[in-house]
Amino acid sequence: MMIYLWLILLALVVYAVFKRFYTPKYLTTLTQEDFIKGYRKAQLIDVREPREYEGGHILGSRNIPMSQLRQRANEVRTDQPVYLYCQSGARSRQAAQFLKKKRGVEDIYHLQGGFKKWTGKIKKK
Repeated sequence: MMIYLWLILLALVVYAVFKRFYTPKYLTTLTQEDFIKGYRKAQLIDVREPREYEGGHILGSRNIPMSQLRQRANEVRTDQPVYLYCQSGARSRQAAQFLKKKRGVEDIYHLQGGFKKWTGKIKKK
């Protein structure tokens, strides 16, 4: 009986790790260089919480925190590319999944490594 519990626990851990690092086909992960090339012609959205955003964010980004995305999804246009970023990449993946599923957004990109790897210009509030 105990072995089954361990197998279930192991399966859940493997699934959680897979889910965190798997990038779906509709989401394109971009290096900072490629991200910079395209984000000025797109909707640049920071999905971190307001206190993180105020501590420093990519110039020109809008803050729509992951915790508010459900209520504010209509602020994201479906006819323009969407460039997402968060601190490390996990929340931007979640945001991409939500925007694809609920808003039908097709053109979605996110920053490899997230804001913590960003070396470009930033703005602080």
